[in-house]
Amino acid sequence: MRKTILELGKMKQTSEKISMLTAYDYPSARWVEEAGVDTILVGDSLGMVVLGYDSTVPVTIEEMLHHTKAVRRGAMQTFLITDMPFMSYATSDLALMNAGRLIKEGGADAVKLEGGQNVVHIVQALTRAGIPVVGHIGLTPQTASQLGGYIVQGRDLSSAKQLVKDAHALELAGAFLLVLELMPKQVAHQISTELKIPTIGIGAGLDCDGQVLVFHDILGLFERFQPKFVKQYAQLGQDAVQAIKSFHDEVKLSHFPATEHTFGLSDEVIQKLYGDK
Repeated sequence: MRKTILELGKMKQTSEKISMLTAYDYPSARWVEEAGVDTILVGDSLGMVVLGYDSTVPVTIEEMLHHTKAVRRGAMQTFLITDMPFMSYATSDLALMNAGRLIKEGGADAVKLEGGQNVVHIVQALTRAGIPVVGHIGLTPQTASQLGGYIVQGRDLSSAKQLVKDAHALELAGAFLLVLELMPKQVAHQISTELKIPTIGIGAGLDCDGQVLVFHDILGLFERFQPKFVKQYAQLGQDAVQAIKSFHDEVKLSHFPATEHTFGLSDEVIQKLYGDK
């Protein structure tokens, strides 16, 4: 059965780790649900691993809605979170409209947005409207250029303290879950210890209340780059290329389709068919 926000909170209290994985379409969602993963994130990372963009910035709300619908159809029993893409929550009114669509039309259980104290008013507006919100601090891909690129955040005292302040501000604003991306494990440990809401790490160490990775990364389906914090559990990309090459070779050599892959007529029908000519 689909976990509730209350149940996710209790998992932190009982020290049961929360698993989260991205999914972007019907088949990937089915596999993630069948594997028993606690939560699914329809991440705007789909812009890079599915749509081929250079970053997450070009992703639109329509694209997020399209993929959320497909994931929901594939994972009816898993708690589903959808990213709000860049500039889709620039104002409270815009955030309410777009988040509402992801919940009502897309079937998401919650939305995720990036930022700390600068988005507190957005989080408050959404939660007041009854929309569950997941926060995201540390490396925030939508604004990575402002942060100096895809680099670890919070390595000096000032920035580490700011991450802790941001975490508390988001919890106070009503976020029920917080993603901590690409930060020193000590900072993530402090945040996870001080907050009452669960934290989900990605490149933030073992002390978070759960972990999230990208579907294509753990299966070896995205080879443009591999972050240090990613563990590959399979190399399906290589297997896929080999399978496609085998198909190509068999077509060239007339080895496919074989008899078992084709259909025929009975001798009686054949006789009548050719006898009519």
